[in-house]
Amino acid sequence: MGAPLILASASPRRRDLLGEAGVVFEVVPSDVPEQPAPGESAEGFARRVAREKALDVARRRPDAWVLAADTVVVVDGAIFGKPVDRADGRRMLCALSGRVHQVLTAVVLRGPQADGAEFLVSTDVEFRSLTAEEIDGYLDSGEPFDKAGAYAVQGGARSFVRRVCGSYSNVVGLPMDEVGALLRRCAPHTVREAGESHGRRRG
Repeated sequence: MGAPLILASASPRRRDLLGEAGVVFEVVPSDVPEQPAPGESAEGFARRVAREKALDVARRRPDAWVLAADTVVVVDGAIFGKPVDRADGRRMLCALSGRVHQVLTAVVLRGPQADGAEFLVSTDVEFRSLTAEEIDGYLDSGEPFDKAGAYAVQGGARSFVRRVCGSYSNVVGLPMDEVGALLRRCAPHTVREAGESHGRRRG
């Protein structure tokens, strides 16, 4: 039996995606703050935070493979993380309304000997135009407040989405085609079965 796999995230979406793909793992959340540095690009921010999460948990579990990820929503180069309050959530949803944005997820897999790999996946998402009533109703649901960009593509915001170009599961929280391939290459003992592909392409 090889080293265990640790998911360095408390995200229920990531847990569900890995579980549905037949991956055997434990959860050890990271306490790394998710705040961009001044002038930091969206890609640089996502990659840095994913690396820091992996290192944080690897220090506590040096015996394990550690899988960490960070997802950000990007509009015209501006980073939309999790909204800090209702007004911030409304600002994000208004900015996403009627246009295309990008969802970036950086993934880091760190092994027991500090070996491993990292990559970043980008998906384009187009929202239809949203009314003020739709935005307020969605905010009333409470769902946006722990989601990057203030929405869950698999949840109440499903009807907002006109088109997804790229990995759908990336928008949920993990690009599973790429993550599955990485685990099968580096830590195959953690994958019980092939499972259904969650990285289907939509155009």
